[in-house]
Amino acid sequence: MPVDPEIKAVLDFIASRGYPPMHEGTPEDARKAYRAMTVDTVSSPVPVGSVSSLSVAGLPARVYRPEGTGELPTLVYLHGGGFVIGDLDTHDQLCRRLCAGADVVVLSVDYRLAPEHPFPAAVDDALAAVDWAAAHLGELGGSSVLAVGGDSAGGNLAAVVAQARRDVVSSQVLIYPAVDAFGDYSSRVENAEGYFLEAATMEWFFGHYAGTAEVAADDVRHSPLLGDLSGVAPAVVVTAEFDPLRDEGEAYADALSESGVRVSRTRYDGMIHGFVDMVAYSPAAAAAVDDLVARTRVLLHD
Repeated sequence: MPVDPEIKAVLDFIASRGYPPMHEGTPEDARKAYRAMTVDTVSSPVPVGSVSSLSVAGLPARVYRPEGTGELPTLVYLHGGGFVIGDLDTHDQLCRRLCAGADVVVLSVDYRLAPEHPFPAAVDDALAAVDWAAAHLGELGGSSVLAVGGDSAGGNLAAVVAQARRDVVSSQVLIYPAVDAFGDYSSRVENAEGYFLEAATMEWFFGHYAGTAEVAADDVRHSPLLGDLSGVAPAVVVTAEFDPLRDEGEAYADALSESGVRVSRTRYDGMIHGFVDMVAYSPAAAAAVDDLVARTRVLLHD
C-alpha cells in the first residue's frame, strides 16, 4: 500500500521548506530539529499517574507510573535517535502511552550520545541502567518482571541488553530496531530516500557512533543479529513498511523464532521510520501505536 496520506503530507511539507538533510548538518543542529518535531508540537501530554525524575547509574532518568496501585512490570526504555540525537523529552509521549496503555512502570534512561561519547558508551550505559533497575524493582514496578525496550537505536540497545542480561530481562520490546550495522538488505535500497530516515543519514549516525576507533564488523554490541539468541526473553518486534530498517528488524524476529523465542511481530503498512512520533498528525500512526502498546501489555502481563 502507499505511504499513509497524512504522513506523506508531513514529508511533502518538510521537502517544500527546503530543510537540509540531517546528515549535512552538525549533531547539535540535528538535536534541535528533532526536539522541534517531537517536543515543541506537544500540546497535551498523555496523562499518567505520576512522573518523577531521578539519577540511574549516574544517568538522568524519568519514571512514569500508571494510575492505581499494586505490583506491576517495569520497562526500561531506551530512546531512539541514531545514538546521536534524542533524549528524555523527545520520547516523553511514547513513554506515557506505554505506561498508561500497557499498565507498566516505565523507566526512561538518558544514555550518553555520540559523537561526544562514541561506541560502546551507549551500550555500557544501557547495561548499567538495567542492572540498576534489577536491583531496585521493589521501588519501581514491584513485580519480578523486568522488560527492556526501545525504538531504532534504542531498539538496538534493548536487543543487546536482552542478550547480555538474558538471566535478568523477562521481555523485550523492539520498535523498528537497528540490529545489523553492516548488513545488506533490500529495504535499505528501496527506502533509501524520501521517507524521513535516509540511507545517508544512517551512515552519518553510525559514523558518529563508531567514532575514530576501529569497530569490528562482527561485534554483537552494535549488531545483535549476529549474537546468540537462545534463551533470550520473549519479544514484541514491530517494523514499518517504508523504513530502511524494515528487513533487518524482520530478520531479527525470524532469528528469534528460529532460536525458540516467543515473538509477537507485525509490520505496519503505510508507515515510515519514526511513526511513533507522528500520532498527532496521522490517525493511522495513532492506530499503529495503540496496537504496539496492546502487544506490549499482553507480553508484559502474560
